[in-house]
Amino acid sequence: MKTFVVGCSLMTLVLSLGHAQEGYRLPPQVVVDLIDAAPEPAVRISPDGDWMLLIERDAMPGIDDVSRPMLRLAGVRIDPVANSRFRTSFDRGLSLRKTAGGEPIEIPLADDAKLAATSWCHDSKSLAFVVVTKHGSELWITTVGAPKSPRRLTDRLSTVMGGFQWLPDGNAILCRLVPESRGDEPTQPNFPVGPNIQHSSGNTSPTRTYQDLLSNPHDEALFEHYATNQLAAIDLDANIHLIAKPALFAGASASPDGKHILVTTVQKPFSYLMTYRSFPRNIQVWDMNGKLEYEVARVPLAENIPIEGVATGPRNVDWHASEDATLLWAEALDGGDPRVEVDHRDRFLAIAAPFDGDPGELLRIEHRSYGVTHFADPAMLITTEYDRDRRWVRSLLHDLHGPGTPPRILMDRSIRDRYGNPGSIELKAQENGHRVVQQDGDWIYRFGTGASPKGDLPFVDRQNLKTLESERLWRCVEGTYERAVMIRRKKNGEETPQLITVREDPFTPPNYMARDLAADTSKALTHFADPTPQIRGIKKQLVTYERKDGVPLSATLYLPADYTPGTRLPLIVWAYPREFSDARTAGQVSGSTSRFTRIRGISHLSLLTQGYAIMDNATMPVIGDPETMNDTFIEQIVAAAQAAIDKAVELGVADRHRVGVAGHSYGAFMTANLLAHCDLFKAGVARSGAYNRTLTPFGFQSERRTLWDAKSVYFGISPFLHANKINEPILLIHGEADNNSGTFPMQSRRMYQAIKGNGGTVRLVMLPKESHGYRARESVLHTQAEMIDWFDEHVKGTANDRNRSRSEGSTSDGKSVLNRRISNKEPQNVEG
Repeated sequence: MKTFVVGCSLMTLVLSLGHAQEGYRLPPQVVVDLIDAAPEPAVRISPDGDWMLLIERDAMPGIDDVSRPMLRLAGVRIDPVANSRFRTSFDRGLSLRKTAGGEPIEIPLADDAKLAATSWCHDSKSLAFVVVTKHGSELWITTVGAPKSPRRLTDRLSTVMGGFQWLPDGNAILCRLVPESRGDEPTQPNFPVGPNIQHSSGNTSPTRTYQDLLSNPHDEALFEHYATNQLAAIDLDANIHLIAKPALFAGASASPDGKHILVTTVQKPFSYLMTYRSFPRNIQVWDMNGKLEYEVARVPLAENIPIEGVATGPRNVDWHASEDATLLWAEALDGGDPRVEVDHRDRFLAIAAPFDGDPGELLRIEHRSYGVTHFADPAMLITTEYDRDRRWVRSLLHDLHGPGTPPRILMDRSIRDRYGNPGSIELKAQENGHRVVQQDGDWIYRFGTGASPKGDLPFVDRQNLKTLESERLWRCVEGTYERAVMIRRKKNGEETPQLITVREDPFTPPNYMARDLAADTSKALTHFADPTPQIRGIKKQLVTYERKDGVPLSATLYLPADYTPGTRLPLIVWAYPREFSDARTAGQVSGSTSRFTRIRGISHLSLLTQGYAIMDNATMPVIGDPETMNDTFIEQIVAAAQAAIDKAVELGVADRHRVGVAGHSYGAFMTANLLAHCDLFKAGVARSGAYNRTLTPFGFQSERRTLWDAKSVYFGISPFLHANKINEPILLIHGEADNNSGTFPMQSRRMYQAIKGNGGTVRLVMLPKESHGYRARESVLHTQAEMIDWFDEHVKGTANDRNRSRSEGSTSDGKSVLNRRISNKEPQNVEG
């Protein structure tokens, strides 16, 4: 769509004036139809597997919904009308049906109902859901016995500081309410009462760059107004039992016996540099009437914590799932500093009701705790720990029945080793709602993604706790993608359990299946139809290749539905860099070409309808020591990009002279760097990126060093500082309300200014009301139109540009990284 103003195009006017206000645009109709296609219902299976809750969803919200009032305070986005976290989309309808089959029973709701959350009770007899109205949030319940008779429990629900929890008996819900005594919202002063001041002296407090922070006393008052809530237990007959007085309850969970509540309350002073999760807080145990029984900790403001470190004192405090009322938590033994050398980094402590003694040490672990998994037997548990130095994860099985029994290793692998991942341990809800390992005698079950050189082939294993040997119960067959979502309870005398899975293939959308492993049979439980049959002809294949240093790489090659073999198409490389410690794990394949292709939202796969080939998720590994891997970031991503292009050209599907690059977030950062440091691409699209690393001075992604420790690295990989080298057109897109750490909207605005100031070709699109990802239909379709038009003009439109004399299949050296490296443009000793 083109707009003309007094004989000249709006684009020409933009180029001459530098800015303009444009209305929302539409991409080609074929793309509009794909993006607008209604999604299949979401499915929530009851804990016993007998019922399916079907949740109707819209494809996208409108810009009017995304533009609702929102407060951005202390790292929280608050809907002041709903008294909840701000949402950009809602569900629209609920129906219930037996898993085994039968007609769905619609749960009656108002025509304009906005559903914000659903939750099955652990007894599978009831389910709760939240309805957002023009006046607030309502908590409703219904039962499987009478689904057409839902009951409203309260119209004063507050979810600003968290959701709700079913109490252990299944007959009541622990939740937060808007206090009855809450007055009107604090008013903005007509004029300042003084300057906003922050002060620090001698405190070393490296923090990442967060958004939506408090900035003045009025912000503090607003946050306290909406975050303060009344703790309450509401039974299924809507009888409300208030617990203590209103406070800033950030956490509340009932003990397995239902007699105590673990409560976390946020305290003052608030911080203007950190989110509420780092504010001071008290962790206490109360009885069900709000009487203090035990104080776990008074946690100070989380400052002075080393990069990748943890706070000292109790952390990750929670109930022991298989004890009546026992608290379990971790504490650091290294002062929270991962650089300190110690034999054990963490220990676990526990204390049981009536909480009248000192907590006892349960065990110590060598590395930093990543969590605890409980068994029905309270003397058995699994700890997972992370070795920061090696980027390694390990799970240990502890048998605490007798002293001195050493733990046994259940898992020990690189955190990036997808092939060696044994799968996650399947859990189940006990009668009290707390989750423990699902166990049959000595056997536990694992669900795995099944990454392999052929792509993901999900599996279900069972592992023997005595021998630690595993055996495979089931694996997805090649040519399909099927994953397990639940193990159904075994029938009497049957050794092998049944599975509920979700199955899809390139031509069939995801549908639920029941699998009888003993009989090796399956039955379809749902029959969701293909919402976009017009793209079923799209071709995709897994391609593998090597970087020039021998590192194996991979990508999914997509070709248009009407592709004619032998035709060389304009190519788009879409990627996101990831860090690895070694080439072996960096070269592992992930994903599956057997999944159902769906083009939705801001997906770049829409370019397939416009005649492009796409190298999707082309691996861009950055390999090296975790402390220094970014020293060669530029060289490594340029080499990976070169290899991806060479492979597509070798396959005969790509025109080397018509290649674009694109990415989102860290992929946008990669895109700008590639355009700055090589000549492999004709143009790029960078969405929601950060381009000046001096604005994220205390680390980014996996970078552990600060700006002051590694100035040459921060400078060298900041494309903003090399904007004068970006002589290929780049489209920058960013949400004006981006809440992602580090990717401030200012990053794109300043990048635009830098490229424009150096004479480059650049277009900046700022999307009102949008965050890190774009949700409103108007924003999504406009983004699609911008990407398509940009690549059409600057990549597809350069078919006759043959200024270079290389043959089509030759290797492009272009502005090789060696010729364009920062070290050849800047002083060698930047830090000096």
